[in-house]
Amino acid sequence: MITLYTADTPNGQKITIALQELELAHEVRLLDLNAGQQHQPDFATMSPNHKIPLLVDDGQAIFESGAILIHLADKAGRLLPKDGAARSEVLQWLFMQVGSVGPMLGQLWWFRHGVCAAPRNEQALERYGREVRRLYGVYEQRLASSAWLAGGSYSIADIATWPWLASHHELGLDMAEYPAVSAWLERIAQRPATKRGMAQAKGQ
Repeated sequence: MITLYTADTPNGQKITIALQELELAHEVRLLDLNAGQQHQPDFATMSPNHKIPLLVDDGQAIFESGAILIHLADKAGRLLPKDGAARSEVLQWLFMQVGSVGPMLGQLWWFRHGVCAAPRNEQALERYGREVRRLYGVYEQRLASSAWLAGGSYSIADIATWPWLASHHELGLDMAEYPAVSAWLERIAQRPATKRGMAQAKGQ
């Protein structure tokens, strides 16, 4: 049995969505991050960075959402090619989300909504706002010429990126500037597995 420790955040949502898409039997244990459950010794032993999501599969603890997605896709034999250029393409877009999208969108969200948001830090808002708009532009260019991030097939790269780019309403972006991204967001939002995964992350 697969056990997922998670919470209702973009990084948590992408794993519940992937598990639903891959139809892997699993159970979900929701952590209350505000209460600090991610710092409890039993969890921290498995997740040394004290972060969700954490996956335990047959006794093996796997932390970091990108590593979890690769593990699940390889286990199911879906959403990630086995080898070659096609696998590399998926991994490139996956790691762009992990290395750029998550950190930059997360910082912009924090300076707009976090406890440090008052008084407003205009320099931080400008810096991260500019970088977030640039990133959305990269995805706009990609999705204007490709239905999915890694070529012709839906993959873990799309799953990893969707919850983050779907948070645009909290980031103050004008999505009229990103029609291809908007269409891609809607296509993924309508997938039954996305709906189930989002509900599962909320404990529904």
